[in-house]
Amino acid sequence: MNAIGEGWFSEISEMWPGQAASLKVKSVLHKEKSNFQDIIVFESETYGKVLVLDGVIQLTERDEFAYQEMITHVPLCSHPNPKRVCLIGGGDGGVIREVMRHECVEEIYMCEIDERVLEVSKAFFPKVSEKLINNPKLKLFHCDGAEFLKREQFKSGFFDVIIVDCSDPVGPAESLFGRDFYESAQAALNQGGVLCAQAESMWLHLDIIADMAAFISEINFKNVEYSYTMIPTYPSGSIGFFVCRKGDDKSCSSQPRVLSEEASNNVTYYTPQIHCASFVLPKFAHKAIYKHL
Repeated sequence: MNAIGEGWFSEISEMWPGQAASLKVKSVLHKEKSNFQDIIVFESETYGKVLVLDGVIQLTERDEFAYQEMITHVPLCSHPNPKRVCLIGGGDGGVIREVMRHECVEEIYMCEIDERVLEVSKAFFPKVSEKLINNPKLKLFHCDGAEFLKREQFKSGFFDVIIVDCSDPVGPAESLFGRDFYESAQAALNQGGVLCAQAESMWLHLDIIADMAAFISEINFKNVEYSYTMIPTYPSGSIGFFVCRKGDDKSCSSQPRVLSEEASNNVTYYTPQIHCASFVLPKFAHKAIYKHL
């Protein structure tokens, strides 16, 4: 549930009961109901333009880089030479923008169930979505991400990196948080490949994260870790990722591959030091998550 009333947008959800976040609205720029979800774009007083899906903030112009850079560069820099990348979700285009900073990447398979998210992002967030347009490396599919990874061509290893940039485990993204999806992702990775999947907030959803850690530990990944980033307009101000490596027990938390000088000069949040630090969890979270790993 959400409301734009009396000049404010308020984000209220059963996923974080008993609390809400609000942004002051300058103007509502776009509202529609796609085949999958409600889409709103508004201009805020302090965070620029804001994209909202089913009442939940997905990005703002002011802080989107913190999420986009970390969910992308942590897995890509954990792989020595990623050539083929899969993105599940990510319809705003920010992850594609960041993947394109890695010149070694030759192909990007993007599966976004809701085509309207891409079109809205192109219209209202051109700096985020710029690499969705005229990109010869990008192969775009509009279908369910869980079913996409079950395709026969992926079942014996196909991708070097898989990134799952999805919303919360309700609605269109619900299937991306289950064991079946993670098993499909593991099968679709080449040996040494890395999966990085959005995995909620340690402050709000530690029970969900711990349950996910329990079943992920039973899947044949050689290394499973939890990383997180700080982003003020997400509930609790942070969000995490499961980072899983297939066929190699090397930790993704140390000695990352370094971005090119040009890429390093153009990112805003990510550094090798932030990469390593993002895996250092407070005691309560480490205890709850790593007892399963």
